[in-house]
Amino acid sequence: MRDIANKYAFVIILIIVSLFSFGLQAKDNKFVLVIDAGHGGKDPGAIGTRIKEKNINLGIALKLGALIQANHPDVKVVYTRKKDVFVELQERAAIANRVKADLFISIHTNSAGSKSAYGTETYTLGLARTEENLRVAKRENSVILLEDDFSTRYEGFDPRSTESYIMFEFLQDKHMEQSINFASLIQTQFKRSAGRIDRGVRQAGFLVLRNTGMPSVLVEVGYISNAAEERFLGSEDGQQKMAKSIFNAFCNYKSDFDRKMGRAVVTRNISPAGKGTSKVVAKADKPSIQDVQVESAAPEQKIENVVSSDEGQLVYKIQFMTSPSKYGANSSYYKGLHPVSCYKEGGLYKYTYGESTSKADIQKKLPGVRKLFKDAFIVTFRNGKKVK
Repeated sequence: MRDIANKYAFVIILIIVSLFSFGLQAKDNKFVLVIDAGHGGKDPGAIGTRIKEKNINLGIALKLGALIQANHPDVKVVYTRKKDVFVELQERAAIANRVKADLFISIHTNSAGSKSAYGTETYTLGLARTEENLRVAKRENSVILLEDDFSTRYEGFDPRSTESYIMFEFLQDKHMEQSINFASLIQTQFKRSAGRIDRGVRQAGFLVLRNTGMPSVLVEVGYISNAAEERFLGSEDGQQKMAKSIFNAFCNYKSDFDRKMGRAVVTRNISPAGKGTSKVVAKADKPSIQDVQVESAAPEQKIENVVSSDEGQLVYKIQFMTSPSKYGANSSYYKGLHPVSCYKEGGLYKYTYGESTSKADIQKKLPGVRKLFKDAFIVTFRNGKKVK
C-alpha cells in the first residue's frame, strides 16, 4: 500500500510541476511593452510657464499603462520609471532589452523658440533630414550631459555636435517597418481621438532608440512652449486623451502583431467620448500592414526583382527585412537566405525569401526563417503587386 501511495504522490507532484511550468510558459509568452516617461528627477526636460515636461511625460505614461493593463491581460507593461526619478538614457534602452520587450514607447513633450509652434510628432530612428528634426534630437539627447563620464559611456558621442549625428545614416534598423507603422497609427489617433494637429512621422538620431532591440518610437505629444498646448497637456483631461490615443494605436498595432503570429485577435479601442469597444476577430491568413510614408518618401508602390508567375495567381513569399537601402543578391544582411527578392513600398526596400503559389509550402519554411529573423511573416502578391 505504501508503494502505491508513493506512486500516486509522485504522479501528483509531476502534474503540479507540469501545470506550474505551463503557467510560467504562458506568462513568458505575454507581449511585453516598455513605456518610457522621458526625463525625470534632476532632469526636468523642457520647462513651461506652469509645468515641467517630466511631469507631463510621466502622467501620460502612467495613464497609458493603466489603460493597457485594464484591457490587455495578455500584455506585460514595464515602466522605465513610475515616479520622479532620474534614469540614464542608456539604462532606459537596457531595461527594454533585459525584459525582451516587443515594443518600446518613449513619451516626450516638445519645445520651440517660437511660441506659435504646436502639434504632435512621432519619431523613429534614422538620420535627421531637416534642421527641425535635428534640433529635437539634440535637445532630447542632451540629457546625457547630466550623466557622469558620458563621453566614455556613449563612445565620444556629443549631443551638441551635428557631426555626431552622421552615424545614424549608416545604422540599419531591422525593425524600421514596424516602428514606422506604429508611429503612423499614433499620429492618426492623435488627430482622430484627441483632436490634435498631426505634424507627421519623422526620423532623427535619438540615442534612446539606437540601442533598443525591438520596434521603438519616440512620441512628442505637443509643445510646452505653446500656451494653449501647455494648458491642455498639463491637465488631467488632456493627459488622459493623449494616453487614450496612444492606447488605441497600440490596440491596432497589437492586432496586426497577433495576426502575424496566427493568434486570435481581440481589437479594443476607446472612442473620443471615452467608451470602450471590443471585437473578436478570427485568425487571419495574412498580416495587415499599413502603407506608411517615411518623410520625403515617394508614395507609389513599386515591385522590383519579383519572379514572374502565372497571371492572376496568388504568390506567397516570406518578408523578413525592411531597409531604406537596396542590397545585392548575396548581401550578408540576409544571413544566408537565398534566393532573395525585394520590392519597394513607402520609400523602403522590403526583402522576401521563397516563392510559391502554395501557401502551405511557404508556411513550412516560415519557422526556419524566424530563427534568423523573428519578425518574418508571409506576404501575398498577385500579378507582381502586393495584395493588401
